[in-house]
Amino acid sequence: MLKAIHAQEAREACGRKAGEVADELESIRLGAGTRTERDGFAETLAYTEFPPEHWRRIRTNNGIERINRETRRRTRVVGAFPDGNSALMLVTARLKYIVEHEWGKRRYLDMSKPEEMDELRGKRRARRGQGRGRLNQFAKES
Repeated sequence: MLKAIHAQEAREACGRKAGEVADELESIRLGAGTRTERDGFAETLAYTEFPPEHWRRIRTNNGIERINRETRRRTRVVGAFPDGNSALMLVTARLKYIVEHEWGKRRYLDMSKPEEMDELRGKRRARRGQGRGRLNQFAKES
């Protein structure tokens, strides 16, 4: 049921589906689940503020999991570390390698689209602000 909320293609559709899921939970007498779903579903949709092309990559943690698997693999080879600094040095060296080599060269997200969205929002806010300023100006004069 809950996966269906995030499977929608638009934020508005996600909101409608969340309402349907809450109604279904209420119909099977899961009051606490209904309250939790109604109160918290908006927080889980924060990724929908970004372009739809980015949604899957933002809502999953595949990149972090891959780094964790690689770190775990390297630390198992060593076995026991003499102290915490040696473990930290190994992890830091691995992260540095990732940034400098093949993993660090690929783009995970194309950040030009969010920049375009920010520019559009800024223009809208500027237009709204100019209109309000004019109204406030007239209110002061009268």
